[in-house]
Amino acid sequence: MGQELCKVGIIGGGPAGCACAYFINKFNPDYKVFIIDKNPMSTILPTGGGRCNLAYAEFDFRQLAKNYPRGEKFLYSVFSKFSTSDTIDLFSELGIKTYIQDDLRVFPISNRAKDVRDKLLDKLSHCKFIKEEALRIEASMGYFKVVTDMNSYRFDKLVCAIGGHNDLNIIKRIGVNIVDMMPSLVGLVTKNNFSRVMGVSVKNVYNYETGMSGDVLFTHFGLSGPLIYKISSLYARKEKPYILTFDFKKDLDNLQNILNNNPHKFIKNLLSEYLPMSLSEFILHKSGIDPNTKSHLINGKTRDIILENIHNFNAEIISTKKDGETVSAGGVELSKINPKTMEYREVPGLYFCGEILDIDGFCGGFNLQNCWSTAYVCATGIAENSNFIELSRDTYL
Repeated sequence: MGQELCKVGIIGGGPAGCACAYFINKFNPDYKVFIIDKNPMSTILPTGGGRCNLAYAEFDFRQLAKNYPRGEKFLYSVFSKFSTSDTIDLFSELGIKTYIQDDLRVFPISNRAKDVRDKLLDKLSHCKFIKEEALRIEASMGYFKVVTDMNSYRFDKLVCAIGGHNDLNIIKRIGVNIVDMMPSLVGLVTKNNFSRVMGVSVKNVYNYETGMSGDVLFTHFGLSGPLIYKISSLYARKEKPYILTFDFKKDLDNLQNILNNNPHKFIKNLLSEYLPMSLSEFILHKSGIDPNTKSHLINGKTRDIILENIHNFNAEIISTKKDGETVSAGGVELSKINPKTMEYREVPGLYFCGEILDIDGFCGGFNLQNCWSTAYVCATGIAENSNFIELSRDTYL
């Protein structure tokens, strides 16, 4: 028998898993940390369109937490311990300078996700990377056994940071409660056929159901763009079909004066001063009006129909479609997690961090912030529970 410090296994070498390993080493460099992942940090490469949107420059943790449709209150405790300013300091510590865009998104100065990956991995020389696929977890008294596609390993504490797109049966089998996974931050498939306006983007569109504004993109399958991603996140569990109503030009309330002042202009050209031409023509066809009608021929009834289709444009949503960078709603049930340590309440020594939790945020760096913050709290939780324990010499690794 020998006496050693705890061996910590981390399943998942993405942003949360690797950040957790970094923090564990920072708090207790004598710990032995093992990361099980076939391709560590590969999931960060497409984030932010390849530029890696690290965080969002909201420095009030309560305001920051409002950007998470699921997990807001849980994150109060987490963000109070590690919030945006801590993230910026973390990457400065890693040798990555950052800048804040006008829209408050935080990026590395290099605008390269690869640099973030490389810098973080360079700081994990203390870790042993096991480039295998974890298949099964067995929880016993005082330790965890992880079975991979090639071997078996035994750890005193185990961190699951496998993200939201993996098979969660690996943790369901040991009794972890899972909220069903649903797509979030995705395009919305419509019953409406928008092929005539495919590729058209409209700025500052208002949505009545959510009270939010943003840009909307018409696609071959329906709707996409920043506002649609937010709506898809809020409505991740909403039963379909459902109707969304948009106002494409909230301040266009003086159409009659505009018509009077431009009597000989085609109505399509007049509307195109306020909306993209293709969308103007689409709305006119939807209103039963020839786009080449002269403005002075538009009567009051026709004018009101046009305004109705601009200010109350309906789209029937029938499903979701993965469209670029996505996250999932759902994951490990938050009521089972201690927010001060990220330890699963019913399985001592088992911790979770990152997108495997039932936490998801809007676009803008919020989901990576969740990774950095929960990784930090998880590492502090492990450090606070540090203790010497007896390990048998037949222990794996």
